[in-house]
Amino acid sequence: MRGPHNIIRLIRTGATLERTGAMKVVLDAFDAGPLLRITFRALVWPFRWLGYQGDIAMPPAPRALTALGPAYIKFGQLLSTRPDVVGDELAVQLRVLQDKLPPFSMKEAKIQIQRELGLSFDQLFTSFSEPVAAASLAQVHKAHLADTGEAVAVKILRPGIERAFRKDIDAFYFAARAIEVLSPASRRLRPMEVITHFEGVVMGELDLRLESAAAAEFAANTEGDAGFQVPQIRWHLSSRRVMTLDWAEGTNIGINDALDAAGHDRRALATRVLQLFLNHALRDGYFHGDMHQGNLKVAANGDIIAYDFGIMGRIDEYTRRVYAEILFGFIRKDYNRVAEVHFEAGYVPADRDVDEFARALRAVGEPIFGMDASRISMARLLTYLFEVTERFGMETRTELILLQRTMVVVEGVARSLDPHMNIWQVAKPVVEDYIKESIGPKALLRDLAKTAQVLARFGPRLPRLAEDALIRLNNPPPEPKPQRRIARLSWMALGGVLVGGAWIITLL
Repeated sequence: MRGPHNIIRLIRTGATLERTGAMKVVLDAFDAGPLLRITFRALVWPFRWLGYQGDIAMPPAPRALTALGPAYIKFGQLLSTRPDVVGDELAVQLRVLQDKLPPFSMKEAKIQIQRELGLSFDQLFTSFSEPVAAASLAQVHKAHLADTGEAVAVKILRPGIERAFRKDIDAFYFAARAIEVLSPASRRLRPMEVITHFEGVVMGELDLRLESAAAAEFAANTEGDAGFQVPQIRWHLSSRRVMTLDWAEGTNIGINDALDAAGHDRRALATRVLQLFLNHALRDGYFHGDMHQGNLKVAANGDIIAYDFGIMGRIDEYTRRVYAEILFGFIRKDYNRVAEVHFEAGYVPADRDVDEFARALRAVGEPIFGMDASRISMARLLTYLFEVTERFGMETRTELILLQRTMVVVEGVARSLDPHMNIWQVAKPVVEDYIKESIGPKALLRDLAKTAQVLARFGPRLPRLAEDALIRLNNPPPEPKPQRRIARLSWMALGGVLVGGAWIITLL
């Protein structure tokens, strides 16, 4: 229910942040000014008693987000990849939200497995470990198959997670609607559509059959990518609430000391993780939408292993070309072309001035490219670009939200491995290759071939369609007959009588 009762939920959010001490931590992380601090804390302090206490053994920020529920945990996971935004200390604290949350019981896990897979537990596994990872929606166990002895990872949804997430989503919808009503200027950001997009993504995570299908498709797309692995799905041991896949052994990509001890080259890993993401997004149009440190490992041979495929992004070929041209324009500092692409794609209203928009984009790009490599940030670029497009009336592109969010997350992962990485130099060869393949003569021939295939499918119907079109062209429908003068006068008289009658009644 998206009614006013959600006001209590939103008040409780602020109250929980205050009660757990997270409000001060968050305000410090974002370097909030004194006026903002006083305003926020004055608003929530009287309701402090409404806040959840949370696990007092946890640091304030993860303690508050964990107590508030799975949607808030997802938000914390995103912030954990952005030490340049929230600071190194808070980013490290928030990483426990990725895969170190309190697990549910082994008894409940076994009950769900038997209910979902329809076989007794002993028929399926010879061993079954305590949870090796517990995230906001599910937890993972290591097991060995009874028939082959192979090691597998078994992912099980948390009991009641669907209902808990629905409560959070309803509160977000209420907040989005309130923002639209109270701030008309925010409507261009489409807050309701943004929440709808977020809901669709997360609800997809709550059906592990869809995640299994996503993993299988992703594995097929990336089969030839050097230095990258996707575990194989065990379909006969997967269902709506249980997913089984090959066990992936490796070092968490977020633990630099462990990576160094294992002899891995962190600079090479940083470059590869960013280029892999760009290849998947641009080449395949299908990318891992949740590439934080908790979902990436490094195998003993140096391969990057991805898992947790609940959030996947898909973008069509036209949007990929637009996105690549925008990135490539910024890389080459061709701001006129970046502006033209925005107008050609309809991202900016046609009545705005292209040259003025290009100048505004230059003001976005030049300061960033003048920075030291360690300070060049995709997140900063997106923030500045957002401010510029707001002035020019650009509406939020909901189809690009996940792509942009994941780009920020991947940059955060790469920065944690190599703080001095220049993201533009790393991205340039991937974007250049895609531009050559998708916009050059070969791409034109591919497009013509696809068009010919479509026409061939409709070939038997084309003569009839053409004949119908020509008949309509040569025999236009008759124009409506003009109304007779007497009919027009009658309608005018009737209107006069009605107006006069209403005036007399008013006088009486």
